[in-house]
Amino acid sequence: MTGHQRRLVAEFEDLDPGGRFARHPWRSPGLGHGEARTLEDGGVFERAAVNVSVLRSRDLHPVAAPGPELAGREYSAASISMVLHAVNPYVPSFHANFRYFEVSDADGEWWLGGGMDMTPSYGFETDAESFHKAIKRCCDEHEIGAYQEWKKNCDEYFYVKHRGEMRGVGGVFFDHLTGSGADRTALAAFTGGALTAISEAYLPIVRRRMGTPYGDAQRNWQLARRGRYVEFNLVYDIGTTFGLNTGVDADNVLASLPPVVRWSRGVVPEPGSAEERLSSFLQPRDWAGDR
Repeated sequence: MTGHQRRLVAEFEDLDPGGRFARHPWRSPGLGHGEARTLEDGGVFERAAVNVSVLRSRDLHPVAAPGPELAGREYSAASISMVLHAVNPYVPSFHANFRYFEVSDADGEWWLGGGMDMTPSYGFETDAESFHKAIKRCCDEHEIGAYQEWKKNCDEYFYVKHRGEMRGVGGVFFDHLTGSGADRTALAAFTGGALTAISEAYLPIVRRRMGTPYGDAQRNWQLARRGRYVEFNLVYDIGTTFGLNTGVDADNVLASLPPVVRWSRGVVPEPGSAEERLSSFLQPRDWAGDR
């Protein structure tokens, strides 16, 4: 995973010559080690993070266990996660996470989880379609890929229940994938393919939107939409709950949050505006044209 971390950091820095990722290696006795790579206040990305961790602990948190019988057991895990929040309101935020778990004292108990999703403040059909089509191509290239099932999972998981809307335009999400040794090889190959597909799925959208002119109104709308992003992460996200309960540096876990956000009571976009149009993007849609 460190190879993918280096490659992705280099690609994100190429997009943002004004920003550089700082290294934050960590090691915790009895827990594990890893490295957080973070970029702050760049010309394109206001915050970006690509983190890798390798954990070994005696107490698997229930939110990460596929069944209650595995909660509290000794486990090892390896993961790579990333989030990007752009300066320009027309550039969507992006998130991806892939994680492998193995229960040390339960023979054959291992699983893979992960996915990627995109969260725009302004909706563009061309962006949502190209994003989903790139992910679908990746799924179709691997026998284990299940785009329609994983897209449905993503639509349902990244849902802000108290707001009645999805966090963004979705993507794919899967968890607790397991099987034989051959399946493990296939899942590892898919993970590598999915991490590579990020470059095709997300980076062209950044290039297409990062130079779009904007003003205070668009910035304020972006900050309000980031509030919904924060609400999901802190109220519903399993990864955040797990991370904060492992004992690792909380700043590494909360690097997924945007650096600047705003909440205002009764934010209602004007009828017919681009801001109002976003609501039609925050419900399940067949962006890949697969049906």
